[in-house]
Amino acid sequence: MSESAAPANADSRAQRAELDFQRVSLNQAEPPQQATTERKIIRDAELSIETPAPAEGQRKLASIAEANGGFVVTSEAQQRGSSGGNVEIVNMQLRVPAARFEAALGEIRAIGERVRSEKITGKDVTEEFIDLEARLRTQRALEAQFLEIMKQASKVSDALEVNRQLAEVRNEIERVEGRRRFLQNQASLSTIKVTLQTPAPLVGSDTSGFFHSLKEAFGDGIDVAVWIILTVVRVGIALIPVAVLVALPLYLLWRWLRRRVRRTRLKEAVAAAPGHTN
Repeated sequence: MSESAAPANADSRAQRAELDFQRVSLNQAEPPQQATTERKIIRDAELSIETPAPAEGQRKLASIAEANGGFVVTSEAQQRGSSGGNVEIVNMQLRVPAARFEAALGEIRAIGERVRSEKITGKDVTEEFIDLEARLRTQRALEAQFLEIMKQASKVSDALEVNRQLAEVRNEIERVEGRRRFLQNQASLSTIKVTLQTPAPLVGSDTSGFFHSLKEAFGDGIDVAVWIILTVVRVGIALIPVAVLVALPLYLLWRWLRRRVRRTRLKEAVAAAPGHTN
């Protein structure tokens, strides 16, 4: 009788494993536990500041980030030409702890002479963060159940099917965990983008009046004189081939005709002279 009971127990365990496998799916697991989560707010800022020494401000920004427990993500310096001279520009991106966000902004504003523009944004991701944590708990509970079913599976086909769904659950866990870590990082460290540049050069505003008109007229006169001189030079250069190909042959022809006329007149004068005999 004990021999017949052993196969019966084995069959009952296999049946329970199959029933458990049928009950568990990717959308069912133990209900998530309620947890209290602090608010997750992603705060960013963008500032444009005028300063006579952007290079020095660049070093100060790095010190501010380090002093507030943050770091410099990117730092770039460049020069741009303008009608009033070169303008030096520094672009930097900082990350500072969210708790030091306002303090860091105050120190950054004090770097320059004037804040040209400032933009602060905040995004509350608390609800998404809580949802991700709940989904993560659900998927981990589902993973544990699949692992338990794997131990009880007696058929190769059941083991393969459990292993396939277990791989899907683990892929989902990695995806949810990656998104949760990203939100955690963005909420714990605020991003501050800062542009430092030299003050824009002042342009003279006196564009009217007698002296301004006189200055413009004098400049226009010089431009016209230069244009006339350049035109004469261009015409003269253009006439050189004409002089060589047309004027020179005409000049040679004129000299030949002149000599011929002189010879003819000389012969007539000699013939008309008294005492001339042929």
